[in-house]
Amino acid sequence: MSKTLRPRVLIVGGGPGGYVAAIRAGQLGLETVLVEAEKPGGTCLVKGCIPSKAIIHAAGLYEEMVRASGEAGHLGIKLGAAPTLDLAATMRWKDGVVDRLTGGVAGLLRRAHVTVLTGWATFADAKTCTVATADGAVKIEPEHVILATGSLPVELPFLPFGGNILSSTEALSLTELPRTLAVVGAGYIGLELGIAFAKLGVRVALVEAAERILPLYDEALTRPVAEWLHKHDVEMHLQAKALGTSARGLDIETARGDRFTIPAEKILVTVGRKPNLEGWGFEAMAIEMDGRFIRVDERCATSTRNVWAIGDVTGEPMLAHRASAQGEMVAEIIAGKTRRFDPAAIPAICFTEPEIVSVGLDRPGEEHVVGQFPFMANGRALSMDAGEAGTFVRTIAETNSGRIVGIQGVGTHISELAGEFVTLVEMGATLEDVAGIIHAHPTLGEAVHESALKALGHAIHI
Repeated sequence: MSKTLRPRVLIVGGGPGGYVAAIRAGQLGLETVLVEAEKPGGTCLVKGCIPSKAIIHAAGLYEEMVRASGEAGHLGIKLGAAPTLDLAATMRWKDGVVDRLTGGVAGLLRRAHVTVLTGWATFADAKTCTVATADGAVKIEPEHVILATGSLPVELPFLPFGGNILSSTEALSLTELPRTLAVVGAGYIGLELGIAFAKLGVRVALVEAAERILPLYDEALTRPVAEWLHKHDVEMHLQAKALGTSARGLDIETARGDRFTIPAEKILVTVGRKPNLEGWGFEAMAIEMDGRFIRVDERCATSTRNVWAIGDVTGEPMLAHRASAQGEMVAEIIAGKTRRFDPAAIPAICFTEPEIVSVGLDRPGEEHVVGQFPFMANGRALSMDAGEAGTFVRTIAETNSGRIVGIQGVGTHISELAGEFVTLVEMGATLEDVAGIIHAHPTLGEAVHESALKALGHAIHI
């Protein structure tokens, strides 16, 4: 053993929960050690959120150029030839984006005086940890431990990852496009990547056990996505399950008992994620579990004194911004501040085509009033060629008080409205509050204003 460190705080996992906790702890003057097996930034920055959005953006540009190269062109724009794609070059660009961001996180950690160890942490007990690094083993005996090890893709026993069977990580590293792709699971990860590959010209087939895509969202939000899939010849096998592979592709069975094979050069499995808890020695820490997740209270404290857990290891929703908020909070609690994790709402976004945002209550009852405004009546949406039928912003409020308890929307670039959605819900805004806010014209945000006016009974533009 080369040395022993005794910091105030040890954080295991350098994802959006762990690195934010480390930076905030450093800002508060707490001696902090962060252990990360790979690059700082975690799955979200290195293998998930950021890489996927980069590929989604590139795929959208490619699709627009393909449309412009058709006989009729698009929006008066005509290309003399169809575009070509060098996927390896696209992936290098994506990697450059990731490297820039991970480098930025590393710089922020240095500025906060956080000691970063690259290696694998193993616990002997709740306050004794050994980190295997390239320079040898480092023993750590911290006062506080924050567990932020994130999550991993769920692997199906009959479709183990490897070769032509991909998790989202491998899909985001392909350097050649398959001609055909089967996607098992039509949740947000499967749809985001499936749509991106369809835009790049891949023949995509979706297999989903539920009756419809994105089963956790209400059907009004998912209908425009389903229409896009149908319009772009993406196969949808709903109420169907994957059975395994054959020489031709993916074998599936429908709810009616029909069995057949979907041609697929590659198979992308996106049936969910699981907490990353194996191999760390967590069983030696005497931590209570809540099913497959670590049980925490409203301060993210575990059952073991001075051991905290944040992010995906603590349950749903498994979202980077939830982990970051929890990490910042725990650092402040350790520093002596009084905090608890009790958000009014956590925004959820699907970067599909079109995008979906949901904040707060999404299924109103008799005690609620609803205002919905279509993007086909929004000038900015129409000027962006984004006023598709079925896209909208919907505001849900309490009938008696007018307090807004939920906002949802589906449409192009609607993810950029998520901040306003969650702010209105979190601050307890009422319909009258929103009605009195002047929204800039022409912007997509005007749809938020109009949806509140609609709930009040006097929308202007519908």
